[in-house]
Amino acid sequence: MEFKRLKYFIAVAEELHFGRAAVRLDMAQPPLSRQISQLEKEVGALLFDRSRSQIRLTQAGEFLLEKAREQLAALESTYEEVRRIGAGNEGRLRIAFVGSATHGVLPALIKSYRAHHADVDLVLTAMNNAELKRALIQREIDVAIARPSIADDEVKSEFLHQEPLILALPDNSPLNAQAIPKLGDLGQETFILYPSNPRPSFADYVLDICHEAGLGAVRTVMAMDYQTAISLVSVGVGLSIVPESVSSTQRAGVSYRKYSGPNPGTALSVNYRQDNRSPQLRGFVEIARQYSRESGLKRKPT
Repeated sequence: MEFKRLKYFIAVAEELHFGRAAVRLDMAQPPLSRQISQLEKEVGALLFDRSRSQIRLTQAGEFLLEKAREQLAALESTYEEVRRIGAGNEGRLRIAFVGSATHGVLPALIKSYRAHHADVDLVLTAMNNAELKRALIQREIDVAIARPSIADDEVKSEFLHQEPLILALPDNSPLNAQAIPKLGDLGQETFILYPSNPRPSFADYVLDICHEAGLGAVRTVMAMDYQTAISLVSVGVGLSIVPESVSSTQRAGVSYRKYSGPNPGTALSVNYRQDNRSPQLRGFVEIARQYSRESGLKRKPT
């Protein structure tokens, strides 16, 4: 049954007059009468009683009118939802991120995105860089917040945020008594690195910084991820080098200190597939770009 024919039927059923219904539909009366006759043949029942001066709905017509209104309302609701999804105002966006991004950057992005796209369902998952790359290539996620970025011909990577590195120390460490600990003097300390695999990773990045500071073969303990590393710091296993934004969330047993020595910092990036054209993704990327621009302005000297 054609939905256009149902619209014709509803107009005649509500007007109970073919002439007025034709004017309402902006069409001639004869084609409208033919459409209603064809509808009656299609459903196998008379819908209008034409035996009197004014047409009336039959019982079958009354039933069809009720159901036709429901069907057309549901179809219009579906069309409206499709339009909203197509415009990026509804739908789903799957975002995965490195754990350390949950301090400062990611919450700010999510809050801003929700303010502009409140009806988009966000699916948030923590992953390491290797997992981010695999999930992005296999289309299991739409956005990867990586540190520092994901290198692949199928992936577009955009700079998001740059920050210095700091020390995460047990709160009873003697290093807390120093004004600014010198990285080159920490050769006797145990460095908690993450992730433990796959390698190379952020752990190797930190080791390169230690070697640049003049440290030789440092003692290391490998952790699965950033959260585990901080937990090990809190119980006195050793110290860790982490992004500065981590210090925005205090953890019992952990203190954060700046250090002197090589500090190339660390960057976050927004990564997505080159062929992903979804409006939900475009909306998130634009908000990320705005965040990056505003963050860059704040970093400029006054």
